[in-house]
Amino acid sequence: MDHLTVVDHPLVQHKLTIMRQTDTSTGEFRRLLREISQLIAYEVTRELPMTTKRIDTPMQEMDAPVLAGRKLALVSILRAGNGLLDGMLELIPSARVGFVGLYRDEETLEPVQYYFKAPDNLGERLVIAVDPMLATGNSSAAAIDLLKEQGAKDIRFLCLLAAPEGVARMKEAHPDVPIVTAALDERLNEKGYIMPGLGDAGDRMFGTK
Repeated sequence: MDHLTVVDHPLVQHKLTIMRQTDTSTGEFRRLLREISQLIAYEVTRELPMTTKRIDTPMQEMDAPVLAGRKLALVSILRAGNGLLDGMLELIPSARVGFVGLYRDEETLEPVQYYFKAPDNLGERLVIAVDPMLATGNSSAAAIDLLKEQGAKDIRFLCLLAAPEGVARMKEAHPDVPIVTAALDERLNEKGYIMPGLGDAGDRMFGTK
């Protein structure tokens, strides 16, 4: 799967194991998600365009590397995407932020849109869409549709867990969008949840059911 990158760093995998456990508290789950998002962010931003600027160090002048172009855009797929967004903003505080509000119809498993707000000039920015769970892939594909309609051309998708079905759906709908994740799990169950997974990421993050 050349469009899929699994970040197998030991710290990522250790933290993910703790998050999967049933007895992990809401507060710890939220903290670990923020920490993992920062570690995964290193991978998803690995090929950001660079340029140089002339600076003064305490010793001398030099041409030093800096990010080139417009500030990148982080787009959270609500509500669970905010858990990844918080950690990434600590690492990239200058990023512009957008939100896609989608919920999954429990009968059809299809996404229903209720909100969309994105930064301007998406066509000139790297856009990173974030959602902890890539399950059926329907909501993620719909979110990418909206971003492309707003002009986004360079898009990456970051998630905590992915199911093979979701990866296949995204590849079919958006083969130009690379996926970066901490784990590719086994399958979906009959209700569209990732197995073995970690349950509902939003509920575990916010303490809801």
